[in-house]
Amino acid sequence: MKKLFLLTAIAGLFAFTSANAQDAAMSGPKLGIGAEFGFPIGDFGDVSKFGVGGSLLYQHPIANKLNLTGSAGYLNFQGKDLDIPGIGTVDGGNAGYIPVKAGLRYFLAENIYVGGELGAVFGTKDGTGTAFAYAPGVGVEFPVADKSTIELGGRYEGWSKDGTLSFIGLRLAWNFGL
Repeated sequence: MKKLFLLTAIAGLFAFTSANAQDAAMSGPKLGIGAEFGFPIGDFGDVSKFGVGGSLLYQHPIANKLNLTGSAGYLNFQGKDLDIPGIGTVDGGNAGYIPVKAGLRYFLAENIYVGGELGAVFGTKDGTGTAFAYAPGVGVEFPVADKSTIELGGRYEGWSKDGTLSFIGLRLAWNFGL
């Protein structure tokens, strides 16, 4: 019963604040501070378990419902332990990356968006180098206060350099107007 009450209260809060969603989610420049989660797929999923990190994302309106974005962050992927015959188990270790991207975000509805980013990702270990990054995604921004939103976004992200490392990324962020 307590969970039902809590869910009803949260739904009521979102319904109450959605009247001003367009103003909060789409007008004026804003900065977002977020937690990032990466779930490797394809060949990257064969050697990595998951990634965790943080990011900053700046949005600046350039047209009606269209924002220019710039982001930078840090993601640390935990490697899988590998069993090598005759040698034993080799620790997968961790690998850190710093993605820096720019893109566009278009609001389809009051607070639902689609977007894409292009940029570079820099490995933090010696010899890792730099890769080209691309990330199409979707998300929603829930207004919570005057010029503040909570954002939940998902994306496919690929890093290309001698092959492609790819993952499904999730971002949970707090955006505030500047």
